[in-house]
Amino acid sequence: MNQREYNMLAQIISHTPLWVWALLAFLVYRGLLASVDREVTLRKISVIPLVMLALSWQGMSAIFGITPLTALCWCASAAVAVALNWRLFRSDRVIPYPERGVLFQRGSWLPLVLMMGIFVTKYTVAVLIAVQPQLAHESAFVATVCALYGIFNGMFIGRLLRVITLYREAEMSGTAYRGQVGG
Repeated sequence: MNQREYNMLAQIISHTPLWVWALLAFLVYRGLLASVDREVTLRKISVIPLVMLALSWQGMSAIFGITPLTALCWCASAAVAVALNWRLFRSDRVIPYPERGVLFQRGSWLPLVLMMGIFVTKYTVAVLIAVQPQLAHESAFVATVCALYGIFNGMFIGRLLRVITLYREAEMSGTAYRGQVGG
């Protein structure tokens, strides 16, 4: 890294508001929590997908506005990610206990990866737009960023919908859903 690049990086980091670093710390904390097996309520597992959804839509609307292009790119990529997540979700990773109002969730690093994906995308876009404001008007850039937000959010939403469905099925049957045997 040459001196010019180092100075630019130092400027970017020093001009980043403190709340951004606090948000990053919170997301890392929540990602680490998700990496270990634990019992959680449906309400608790809904928090991060909803926060990430809000961050994505706020990032999109603040920089690009909600336009047919941004909405279409986000919705199309989110729909694909929801469908893939629904299909590929391993039901043995979650065991609902509706009689206790909780579900057992196996640890996963995927939530941390997705949260960092959204955070890094949002941060990078903010920096790029500050340095090159014309990017906010380039269709390929706008479409790519909105599709990334859609993919990340679709993964969260697809997983959440699958878990809620498993929970409701267990609730209706009156027994804890055990998932598939094996790993």
